[in-house]
Amino acid sequence: MKILSIAGFATITSDRAASSELYRDRLGLAFRQLDDYLYVDGLDGAKHFGVWPLAMAAQSCFGTGDWPAGLPVPQATIEFELADVAAVEAAVLELKSKGQVFVHEARTEPWGQTLARFLSPEGLLIGLSYAPWLHGEKSK
Repeated sequence: MKILSIAGFATITSDRAASSELYRDRLGLAFRQLDDYLYVDGLDGAKHFGVWPLAMAAQSCFGTGDWPAGLPVPQATIEFELADVAAVEAAVLELKSKGQVFVHEARTEPWGQTLARFLSPEGLLIGLSYAPWLHGEKSK
């Protein structure tokens, strides 16, 4: 696997108001909004930064608004960008062969990004990503 960049980073919050107050009001990030998700694209140092409500993270990973009780609640997510969809699928196979357990394997989200996710030992939600728009392509 060859990681090309950090595709995105979003803090996962159970208190969106407090988080948006910190990042928007105190730090001055100019957020855009998609539903309850706040984000800034094109921020130097990463391709994406967001404030992702825990219920939305649970919905994206598990199809329910509740994070499973048996898993550590993540404080943040980081996505590592790969070259293409095939690279994401190959990375999943590679990591599974090394014993990694996935929250979900490679799948294409409604916005066109292909992602596979797993939890790190400290509870960081890690994504292996292919986001077409980061490669000059349009999402589906």
